[in-house]
Amino acid sequence: MEIIYEDNHILAVSKTCHEIVQGDKTGDEPLSETLKRFIKERDAKPGNVFLGVTHRLDRPTTGVVLFAKTSKALERLNRMFSCGEVHKTYWCIVENVWADGECAVNNEVAKARREDGLPPMEQDLTDYLVRNENQNRSYAYSEPRPGAKEARLHYRVIATTERYALLEVQLFTGRHHQIRCQLAHIGLPIKGDLKYGAPRSNPDGGISLHSRQVRFVHPVSKQEVVIVAPVPDDTLWKALVCQLA
Repeated sequence: MEIIYEDNHILAVSKTCHEIVQGDKTGDEPLSETLKRFIKERDAKPGNVFLGVTHRLDRPTTGVVLFAKTSKALERLNRMFSCGEVHKTYWCIVENVWADGECAVNNEVAKARREDGLPPMEQDLTDYLVRNENQNRSYAYSEPRPGAKEARLHYRVIATTERYALLEVQLFTGRHHQIRCQLAHIGLPIKGDLKYGAPRSNPDGGISLHSRQVRFVHPVSKQEVVIVAPVPDDTLWKALVCQLA
């Protein structure tokens, strides 16, 4: 657990792929409870600590998670999230299907795209996602259908190695497994994401999807806040990010 921003109303941490935001069936302690205990001890608070969860990240995903330290901030942040006033930027690693010559493309959808036309290196995506609760996954469709929710994002390639590409993703809606599902739908499963077609898992059990930045107007001070989470301490992440310097 790493706190990367804190004031009287808001706290943000950089989540690892082993941490959960809220409790689930595993019984593992969620970040919300870990942080409450930490604040109680650090600040020597005699009573209960208030800490509201404003949004979630999938367990295998890393990066920025925002919490509210006051009920006023929680109410306002919840409204801001629902109105699209919190702007989220994600980074993710996919196979470099755009590489010249032979590239180690291991998924069948991407191989088919080589013959039918590769996905652009930058584009807007609009799909209609259906969530399967039993499988804990979503399915993307190009046209509306009963029970489907519209999902919109923008991605662009910002760095590459011979085998991998780093994508920057702007998320415009907040659907279940949205980035993972929509990118897999066009033949770009996120590295390590077995659920959505990646050929192998990552050594740490996570996936290479990172909540890089959140930007919003502070619900109390009304000043713009930009919070950036450092990328995982990993050789591939570092090799891709060093190209952006």
